[in-house]
Amino acid sequence: MMAGPYAAALLGDLGADVIKVESPYGDDSRHLGPGVGGERSAFLSLNRSKRGIVLDLRRADAQEVFARLVATADVLITNVREPALSRLALDYDHARRHREDIVWVGVTAFGTTGPYAGRPGIDFLVQGYAGLLALNGEPGGASVRVTVPLVDALTSVLVCTAALAAIHSRSLTGEGQRIDISLLDALVHAQAGGLGSYLVTGEEPPRTGNRSLYFAPSGIYTAKDGKEVVITCPSEKFFEHLCDALDANWSLDARFSTVEARLANSDALDAAIDARCRCFDADELTSRLIAADVLTAPVNTVGEVAQDPQILNNQMIVTIDHGKLGPIAVTGVPIQFHQTPGRVRLPPPMQGEHTRGVLTELGYAPGRIARLVSDGAIAVHGE
Repeated sequence: MMAGPYAAALLGDLGADVIKVESPYGDDSRHLGPGVGGERSAFLSLNRSKRGIVLDLRRADAQEVFARLVATADVLITNVREPALSRLALDYDHARRHREDIVWVGVTAFGTTGPYAGRPGIDFLVQGYAGLLALNGEPGGASVRVTVPLVDALTSVLVCTAALAAIHSRSLTGEGQRIDISLLDALVHAQAGGLGSYLVTGEEPPRTGNRSLYFAPSGIYTAKDGKEVVITCPSEKFFEHLCDALDANWSLDARFSTVEARLANSDALDAAIDARCRCFDADELTSRLIAADVLTAPVNTVGEVAQDPQILNNQMIVTIDHGKLGPIAVTGVPIQFHQTPGRVRLPPPMQGEHTRGVLTELGYAPGRIARLVSDGAIAVHGE
């Protein structure tokens, strides 16, 4: 529900004309999450920089429209699994009949072959299969889901990267191609550190909570006002900076004088740091640490993220006018081109908002469009 749509949104941010094809029911994200004015936040957050049309691909007339649309497209991204993929003529072989050099990207949970092929899947399941759940949480505690859908987000970036690489390849060879990307492969790719360690040593990485397996201190500490602050010291330099910032002589203590000693005495070190952090309010604490060049960060709430000065400076929260809701805020473009900057160009489309316009571009006359609407092959917003 996120990986394919968010990849297309990023392509739209970078300048592509993205046309989102939905069924009459609509994208599942239109029915999830908090609602504002009849529109759901889940859909709004993932579908900017697109135009949206509605086709009932179970109908022959809608398939005709889709064929004409694909013939004009550079890339087709699907997130439909078999057997529906082929039944709805969304698979690569069907798409290639409409445009021989199409770049076709199929997003699945587990892959298109093998024992898990065809299964339904989402981010949470993949966290289980790829070991993330086993690694996340406190030592000796229960497994904890990573609540941010990082697997979907990572997959969306891989989809975007693959599409652009395939377009470049086509410019050299004249040939399009089929691309398959799965959430499972994306997370295994991201597990290069932990999984790579196991492949080399045969040892299972332990669950470390907020601590690091390789150095100390590294954790979340509480300030006097109850707010939490991240502090991590991956080298002697940063540990010395921490001692200077907090006016502490921990580096002279034999228990903490080396990385190995600090790891062996992490409980005592964390207790000492936490006690010292409680002498300062969070703002004062982070100011002291930043001034001393310590690796630190506040534990921001989502509301605080939306107001963070660096995030705002980077234009990662932007406002765009929605046809129904007026100004809405969405996340920005994470790739900063200096010659050809991307931008959030269009608001998330209302269901079927651009059906009429897209079909007109494809050469359909008004009367034909009206008949397609009356027959239920297409839908137009507000009609």
